[in-house]
Amino acid sequence: MVLPFRLPLRAVVLSIAVAAGGEFAGSPAVAAAGGPFLSHQALYELSLVKSRGGNAISNARGRILYNFSGNTCEGYTSEFRQVSELDSGEGKVTLSDLRSSSWEDAAGKTYRFKIDARMNDSDSAPVDGIAERVGDHITVKLKEPVNKTFDLDGQIVFPTEQIQHIIAAAREGKSVLELTVYDGSDNGEKVYNTLSVIGQPIPGDRATASPDPSTASEAMKSMTRWPVTVSYYDRDATAKDGEQTPVYAMSFELYENGVSRALVLDYNDFVISGAMGKFDVKDSKPCK
Repeated sequence: MVLPFRLPLRAVVLSIAVAAGGEFAGSPAVAAAGGPFLSHQALYELSLVKSRGGNAISNARGRILYNFSGNTCEGYTSEFRQVSELDSGEGKVTLSDLRSSSWEDAAGKTYRFKIDARMNDSDSAPVDGIAERVGDHITVKLKEPVNKTFDLDGQIVFPTEQIQHIIAAAREGKSVLELTVYDGSDNGEKVYNTLSVIGQPIPGDRATASPDPSTASEAMKSMTRWPVTVSYYDRDATAKDGEQTPVYAMSFELYENGVSRALVLDYNDFVISGAMGKFDVKDSKPCK
C-alpha cells in the first residue's frame, strides 16, 4: 500500500501549481503558452472519496496550503505544505506532514528543491539538491539525503516545465501527452514517466456544478480551463504482461493561467478529493 500523500510529491504539487511563463528550451508551442501567470495562495480541504482493494481506509482528512510567486525574469518560487490523517480502522491512524520549497527559472534550465516528509512525528531524511540542464543532459547535485552527483537524460522535464507543456498541448487541441519528469521526490533520484489525458476546453462563462473560490474570483472568470488526468509511472519498474500500473493518478481542472481546481488524487488503494477552501491573488512584480 502506498504511504498516504507521499509519492510522488510533484503529483500533488502539480495539481495546484501555477505554470511558469517564458521561453522554455522546448518547442515554439511551449514557449507560446507563456502568459500572465498568477501569483497566489490556495488552501485545499482533503477528504476521502472511496477506498478499494484489501487495504480498506475508513477515513482520511487533511489540508494543502500552496504559495506561488515570481515572474519570467526572476524565476518562480513555490512553497507547499500538506498535513494529512489517514485512518485504516481499528485505531490505526497515520499522520503525515509533507513540506517542500522549490525555485525554477523560466527557461527550464535550473531547478532547486528542498523536501521534508514526516510520518507520525518520526524523523525523516530530507532531500536537498539542485538540477541543471547542461548541453544534452541534466546534472543533479544532492546535498541530502546523501552527497551525490549524477546525470539524467536531457529530454526529462522539471515540474513547472511539465505544467507548461500540458497547457501548450491543451491549447493545440491535443488529448494525450507523454513526458518524463524529475522533481526530486523520494530519495532525490526517482524519475517518473507520465501520461496526461486532456479533455475538451471549458469556457470561463460556463457554470459549474460545484463552485469554489476560484470560480468566484474576478481574476478567473474569463479564463478557459481543461479537465486533465495525469498518471505517474515508476520509470525503473518492470511492466507486468506488457502493462504497468501507475503509482499514482490525479485529475483536476487546469486554467490557462496555471491555477487548478477540483482535485482528485488516486493512490490506487484509496481516492482523495481536494476542494478549494480559500483562494487569494497575490501582487506580482513585473519584469524590469
